[in-house]
Amino acid sequence: MSDTVKLIFLGGQAEIGRNMFVLEHQDDLIVVDCGVGFPSIEHFGIDLVLPNFDYLKEHASKVRGIFITHGHEDHIGALVYLLQEVKAPLYATRFTCGLIAEKLKEADLTKEVELIEFDVDGDDVLDGGVFKLEPFRVTHSIPDCVGFGITTPAGLIVHTGDFKLDPTPPDGHLTNLDKVRSFAERGVLLLISDTTHIESEDWVPSEKTVGAAFERIFDGANGRIFVATFSSHVARMQEAVDAALARDRKVAFVGRGMQTVSRVARELGLLTIDDEQMFEARDAIHYQDDKICFIVTGSQGELGSALNRMALGEHRDVRIEPGDTVVVSAHPIPGNEVAVFTMINELFRLGADVAYSAREVVHVSGHGSRSEIREMVRVAKPRFLLPFHGEERMLVIFEEMAITEGYDPSAITISRVGDVIEITPDAVQIVDSIPCDPVFVDGSIVGSIDDVVLRDRQTLSGDGMVTIAATVDRDSGTLIAGPEVMSRGFVYAQNSPELIEQVRERATTILREFAGNSAQDLPGVGRQIRNNVSSYLQKQTGLRPMVLPVILETAE
Repeated sequence: MSDTVKLIFLGGQAEIGRNMFVLEHQDDLIVVDCGVGFPSIEHFGIDLVLPNFDYLKEHASKVRGIFITHGHEDHIGALVYLLQEVKAPLYATRFTCGLIAEKLKEADLTKEVELIEFDVDGDDVLDGGVFKLEPFRVTHSIPDCVGFGITTPAGLIVHTGDFKLDPTPPDGHLTNLDKVRSFAERGVLLLISDTTHIESEDWVPSEKTVGAAFERIFDGANGRIFVATFSSHVARMQEAVDAALARDRKVAFVGRGMQTVSRVARELGLLTIDDEQMFEARDAIHYQDDKICFIVTGSQGELGSALNRMALGEHRDVRIEPGDTVVVSAHPIPGNEVAVFTMINELFRLGADVAYSAREVVHVSGHGSRSEIREMVRVAKPRFLLPFHGEERMLVIFEEMAITEGYDPSAITISRVGDVIEITPDAVQIVDSIPCDPVFVDGSIVGSIDDVVLRDRQTLSGDGMVTIAATVDRDSGTLIAGPEVMSRGFVYAQNSPELIEQVRERATTILREFAGNSAQDLPGVGRQIRNNVSSYLQKQTGLRPMVLPVILETAE
């Protein structure tokens, strides 16, 4: 049908992160956001998780533009990977453009990408071919965030982006509900709504409550102060800066992400601090402890982050010492709880006074609660609803909330990554699905990582490895040297001599049989050793270490 539009989420459904969807109508296609996901516990050694770009590569000639809601990594982090495959204009607000420009420069893509800035508070109508996008400001935890009203052949779609309805944000910029009301007057066919914080009913406290907590904590601190927060949270950075400067403390931004974002934010007038009010972390020794404040990365306990390295005594410039005050201004992202609280425990052990969300209101969510989401639904008055940006339970809670608002279940679409959603003036329904397996970044390798590789990594992390090395004669198969048995992450060989000796004897028996049987091939012998030893070790220890036979051939 000529008025039918396809909507496909390439990431960000029934998961947190990897936000990206496409809208398609005949020869026109637009992309909204292009973010990374972060590996879960089963993704051993994986650095990042990307959306699957196969569908976009197949339809690259149709792509009229890539439209970005805001500058968080789960919305822009995969852009440099996509833009190497698909060329299209890229649209974003001023601050988001600043962050993207840094990424393009680092990837040497600046000259290849048309980066177009639009006004977060203007009346711009962005051209996506048959799709027309009208941005509207939303309050979140990073500057210059937008949602989109998208005029399509099927009708008007409103995409909230990540939002909350903070009535008193520090920068004074409210979510533009008046624009949403204007969409409602025109008739909203479909609302695509953020659901990240829907499990909480009460309105999220204002960001200003965090600033007030900083004031109290800074008043009680006599030594150095460290504030760890997300490097993208410019409002939170400004609150820490203001509290520090009001107490005659200079500020150092520590960590690559924190330094980059603070520089971009200062250049754009979004972060206010003068050069003379800052210092370099390496110069901290030249200042009294009660005259300095560090704003650092590491609120999620990430390995290699500034605060984590300071806590471990591995930072080249600064270490945590007794008398320091540390503010961990973030809730742990699901999956990061162990890393965060391990770091906090270490900070306490080092003698620091640590303020975190269980002790002080040092963080509020950047996503609206169920009450705020309900209010957005009431203002937009859509005919159909589609929750996004949430795990499975959050999508279902959204559905339950919508039903209490009078929506029929048939008007609510719960989708997953790869579902093909057909939108017409009279219906929104899932009609098909496309292959959409996640793409992994593993060091310098980008692509699908075989399940066998991940299982091997899981085995190594859990039960370790046993290596059996031997040398045999190329012609006769006679055992020349070994077998030597080495254990890593399984048992300490010197504490288990009988077990190691049994492994050696089993391998020796199989290798000697090989010498007398010319029909056997060397790979087959390796498999025999692996299977025999694996079975034995599991029976003896209950563990299944990876068994790796290494058999070399040489001439006597």
